[in-house]
Amino acid sequence: MSSALFCALALIGSATGVAAQDLRLATTTSTDNSGLLRALLPQFESKYHVAVRVIAVGTGKALKLGQNGDADVLLVHAPKAEEEWMAAGYGVDRRKVMHNDFIVVGPAADPAGVRGMTDAIAAFKRIADKGAKFISRGDDSGTDKMEKSYWPLAGVSPAGKPWYVSAGRGMGEVLTMASELQGYTLTDRGTYAAYRAKSGLQILVEHDPRMFNPYHVMAVNPARYPDINHRGAIEFEDWLTSPEGQQAIAAFRIEGEQLFFPDVQGH
Repeated sequence: MSSALFCALALIGSATGVAAQDLRLATTTSTDNSGLLRALLPQFESKYHVAVRVIAVGTGKALKLGQNGDADVLLVHAPKAEEEWMAAGYGVDRRKVMHNDFIVVGPAADPAGVRGMTDAIAAFKRIADKGAKFISRGDDSGTDKMEKSYWPLAGVSPAGKPWYVSAGRGMGEVLTMASELQGYTLTDRGTYAAYRAKSGLQILVEHDPRMFNPYHVMAVNPARYPDINHRGAIEFEDWLTSPEGQQAIAAFRIEGEQLFFPDVQGH
């Protein structure tokens, strides 16, 4: 958020006699790196007169922040981990928001010869068989969880192999590393689009149904943390899943390409 907008919101709160409480949004690096949040949040902040503090980390870390009461609302993309988090009583009101997909990107030279493949598991096995460099997020993010679910299906244990690099970084940084090392990586399509020009990496594997990438929004359970901004969390969920929010998601594009697709019917 710009300092000017923050100051304006503070003045509004002061004028109404109500102290605006910041909303802490723990979310994935993909929603931040892609530029999506920069398109969405000013609209929400202006409407509800609230400042959103974005904590962009891997989904695993975002879930931990919510679990510890260090966030008010989460926007993440690891369904199995989300369901376990909800079942443990850390969150309430989980809603679907949008989806895009994962893709495998790599250097134009394509040393593993996976260009044009639509079977991610077969592509991962070929990369391993060729000993081609692969850069893993290694940060317990939604993307990292998805990547690590593919290797066993390919019959490969990549950890410790000389061709496998565990970066422990966000998606944008991993795309930069893959470019520098001329390696492959699994990425969400949105972040790749934002980094495509400067990375020089190319889409080599796509359109595998197993690379479907859904996002959900979840409020932290106020019964566990009474001081969190639960009202703001519900307002954010309501806006994000409203026709206005869903249309804003659909309208976000990079070089004319739509990168996130609304999942609430009737948007």
